Amino acid sequence: MHRPDLSTDIDETLSVLSDLVRAGKLMAIGTSDFPAEQLVEAQWTADRRSHIPFRTEQPPYSVFVRGIEADVLPTAQKYGLGVLTWSPLNSGWLTGRFRRGEPIETNLFRQAVAHKFDLDLPGNQRKLDAVERLSALADEAGISLTHLALAFASTHPGVTSVILGARTVEQLTDQLAASGVQLDDEILDRIDEIVAPGVTLNPADFDYRRPALTDSEQRRRPAHHRSPPRRPRGSYRSYMQDQFRGRSLIRCVPQELRTAVTRAANSPANST
Repeated sequence: MHRPDLSTDIDETLSVLSDLVRAGKLMAIGTSDFPAEQLVEAQWTADRRSHIPFRTEQPPYSVFVRGIEADVLPTAQKYGLGVLTWSPLNSGWLTGRFRRGEPIETNLFRQAVAHKFDLDLPGNQRKLDAVERLSALADEAGISLTHLALAFASTHPGVTSVILGARTVEQLTDQLAASGVQLDDEILDRIDEIVAPGVTLNPADFDYRRPALTDSEQRRRPAHHRSPPRRPRGSYRSYMQDQFRGRSLIRCVPQELRTAVTRAANSPANST
């Protein structure tokens, strides 16, 4: 299931997909770009309603897009989900193709996702800086930047497999050679210094953004509910006097409490 469908209850979605699996039309079901909380909801719903659960999640993951390390990957590990990550080279950024001071050539793909290549965005400026440091690190390790990035993407224990995006036989041959590259702790620590764990340099790289962030109505109370009435300036005593001016304080006490207080006051224990 490619991205959450908030207009359809997950129970209904899982019910239909489970019927298709049981009918032999599907072997297994999975998700793509699901936030961690919706993965959890889907697992709980499948358990409660006896549906077939999702088996895999397919999120973006690379040195430049590490947001899933904070929630999606730990959630997948907890529930036994396979994780098939995509865009390990961050649309070509981690091949070293784009460097500071050099214009980025446009094509149909880059025009369609211009936010990923717009050098006016601070996130993409951070990528240019990181590419220089990562390239130097790859040189020290004696490997290409492409192999460094691919090896990184498969290092996390929550990642089951990495989806390659090669367009030519030459690219595919080169990327497959990265399967034999292993990064030691020193190299991984250096990568963490360049891009911290859980950080995504350009938030626009996430193709799916949660409505809780994009829909302003979900982030704001109605205007008439946003704040309580302001207390007038002055002392608290004068404020309370204004509130109860002309009113008997005893009337502000619930009837049940007034009755209980009266009984206690008139009880024999208090007669003395």
